Amino acid sequence: MDISVIGGTGEEGFGLTLRLARAGKHVIIGSRSAEKGAGRASDAVGILGGEAAVEGTTNEEAAARGDVVFVTVPYAGQADIYRAIKDHVREGAIVVDCTSPLATAVGGRPWHVIRPWHGSAAEQAKAILPKHVRMVAAFHTISGEQLQDLNRPMESDVLVCGADAEAKAVVGELIDAIPNLRWVDAGDLTMARIAETMTALLISVNRQYKIHDAGFRVTGRESWGRPNG
Repeated sequence: MDISVIGGTGEEGFGLTLRLARAGKHVIIGSRSAEKGAGRASDAVGILGGEAAVEGTTNEEAAARGDVVFVTVPYAGQADIYRAIKDHVREGAIVVDCTSPLATAVGGRPWHVIRPWHGSAAEQAKAILPKHVRMVAAFHTISGEQLQDLNRPMESDVLVCGADAEAKAVVGELIDAIPNLRWVDAGDLTMARIAETMTALLISVNRQYKIHDAGFRVTGRESWGRPNG
């Protein structure tokens, strides 16, 4: 399976690249610049060791090659990125939107949110992409700083939203490959309207306690994953 990370040169995208590559996955970093993508791929291999399967290229090529395509870009540039890759995503590919519509996109505070016209950033992305794309939303409550700190175990749950149960399960398997992370099926894509705003809540908690790695755990079951599991 080829996993592409659009925005893989940024904090969250690079951290996700490190975690997935460390779990033995083949990761393709996408960037507006092929040179920058290749440079960050080289950085990842330097951190993980020569056996790590990480490449870097343009966003368009990364989108074309990915079976699963993570999009980890700020909300201010999200629509432009999706317009750039929409004709390159292969039929049947799973696109995972990790965008939170924080008010920083319009010069506001990072612990405030704005409401996209479609209800959520993920639904906005779905409206731009071709209908054959399998859309999932996830990773809104996992910080890039946490993902990049490979020496510290992560203990968080990842809320996964989408209408395609099998697509969510594929994404869930990738989440399960990262030690100490669990995935929780949060329902259809409209639930991203809530999940995306939880980023701002965690930023506010971090700010109050002067920390960087607040997270969420869902209680009530010994394990989560598929609802019928």
